[in-house]
Amino acid sequence: MTDELYARLKRYEGQPAALSCEGKDPVNEPMIRHWCEAMGDNNAAYRGPDAIAPPTMLQAWTMGGLSGHSGRAPAQDELFALLDAAGFRSVVATDCEQEYLRPLRPGDRITFDAVIESVSPRKTTKLGTGYFITTRTDVRAGGEPAGTHRLRILTYAPPARPARAAQPAAAEGPRPAAERPRPVVNRDNEGFWQGVAAHRLLIQRCGGCGTLRLPWLPGCAACGSPDWDTVAASGAGTVFSYVVMHHPPFPAFDPPYAVGLIELAEGVRFVSNVVGVPYDEVRIGMPVELEFLRVDDDLELPVFRAEPDRREAV
Repeated sequence: MTDELYARLKRYEGQPAALSCEGKDPVNEPMIRHWCEAMGDNNAAYRGPDAIAPPTMLQAWTMGGLSGHSGRAPAQDELFALLDAAGFRSVVATDCEQEYLRPLRPGDRITFDAVIESVSPRKTTKLGTGYFITTRTDVRAGGEPAGTHRLRILTYAPPARPARAAQPAAAEGPRPAAERPRPVVNRDNEGFWQGVAAHRLLIQRCGGCGTLRLPWLPGCAACGSPDWDTVAASGAGTVFSYVVMHHPPFPAFDPPYAVGLIELAEGVRFVSNVVGVPYDEVRIGMPVELEFLRVDDDLELPVFRAEPDRREAV
């Protein structure tokens, strides 16, 4: 049986998603600084009178915020309306590709166009069945080509949950505990999770310049070297920042709870739960120690314990 919806979606390939849009702000030093601080990137090329913007900021200069862009074309809205009407209402970004044609410098005015580049045939994934949509954005600076950004998303319908057989309330008994979501393990981070299983928090160390990095990456952001080894974290750290999660409720989690950005003694930062004290007593600067939390028979996670008798030192 042919996929009639796919035939209709396919007609949108090559149609514009945005035309002659302008970036809401020129390339500027404050945004570059915020980006570099968030990414922990101290490359000297991004500072000073001859600074350039980090290439990976390419998409940042095209974002329209809550108000969007005036050049948005109707084709994209029509495409998603078709998908919504057919029940493919869930969306997840799957990957992006960027090509850099020239450096962006403070003061550059950004313009761009976007096109619906491709629509895949219907695919079945672990999330559900749907279509991969790829949009290409061509970015210009001062009228010159500066780069290309491709964003691929999956619009899908989650699989139907099996109906639960009705039982008398007295016969139900306690519900089994929900399983904690599994971490995504791939070839780039497999060694990290092997370290966790051995109760070691492993930090990558660049084989070219010695820069430490966490989370793990396939190459060094400071010098570009693909060579690396690891060092084990001592376990000591402090709370650099934190949030308290109240909503939304989610199976296997019991809000409210504190999630901290922990600055390790080695100088890198790591996101994990802060335990050992009530969520409303977590404070920036609080000393913490690494421990490994057994979540279930198959999973342990690194967390950071704040000792109650050390809270007053903050």
